[in-house]
Amino acid sequence: MNESNAPRITLEQWRALVAVVEAGGYAQAAELLHKSQSSVTYAVQKLEEQLAVKAFEIQGRKAVLTPTGEMLYRRARLLLEEAGGIERAARKLSAGWEAEIALAVEVLFPTWLILEILDTFGAESPLTRIELHETVMAGGTEALQEGRVDIAITPHVPPGYIAEPLLPVRFVPVAHPRHPLHQLGRELTTRDLRKHRHLVVRDTGSQRQKDSPMLNSEIRWTVSNMATSIGAVCRGYGFAWLPEDKIHAELAEGTLKVLPLRGDASRTLQVYLAFSDIDAAGPGVRRLAEIIRERVSSRCAEGVH
Repeated sequence: MNESNAPRITLEQWRALVAVVEAGGYAQAAELLHKSQSSVTYAVQKLEEQLAVKAFEIQGRKAVLTPTGEMLYRRARLLLEEAGGIERAARKLSAGWEAEIALAVEVLFPTWLILEILDTFGAESPLTRIELHETVMAGGTEALQEGRVDIAITPHVPPGYIAEPLLPVRFVPVAHPRHPLHQLGRELTTRDLRKHRHLVVRDTGSQRQKDSPMLNSEIRWTVSNMATSIGAVCRGYGFAWLPEDKIHAELAEGTLKVLPLRGDASRTLQVYLAFSDIDAAGPGVRRLAEIIRERVSSRCAEGVH
């Protein structure tokens, strides 16, 4: 690296600036960083001197960010997060297989399949703890963005994340055979659906999706898990769009029947395998991803449900 381009500000100086902003002052930042107030003040003043800028201005007894300081704070936070990520990646690689792996799985993904995947992984790494987050729609996206999981099986991948197509999931509109929609004796339209109760599984993301093509009615019950939705539809309380894989037994037993919707009475949603940080992924995360790919590929080839 050209010496003139080498960074002059240390991570400790950037950490001091961020702490002053987030703690609300120099004294509070010193307490947060377990340092003396004078050392925190010196680190920030030295930073300002080296960059020839003013990051804070004093208003009353409070240090307030200048416009330049706001920019420095935002960039410093990103720098510290990146540095922390590098250290975490190095620790994982030096320690061997991870002690714990967090995984977000969309509820429409076959439950039996993810359990078999985890069992296979457990046979290879019995001491690795698995933290399984069962998510709906944007829930997996947020788990990735917030760093709560290492891998996500999700239909929605946030920009900038490494992901690969895993499998398509087919949804069908269903109701109990004695539901009024089945008594019309003709092909149904979305207008017909709007007149009846729609059973929906709640999006676990904080920013709920409201424009899904499978939301067909304002008359709606929203529940927290797939099993409740299936149970309610089987009892005739409404209709629902459900993953075909989840209701094979109910369709075979006749407790559920596909609604004769005009045109193609199905919807397909692509599910992806996404990584929180592919560069920081340890050997355990990479092996779990391999098993997921292998089992999904085998299941698709065999047509198993």
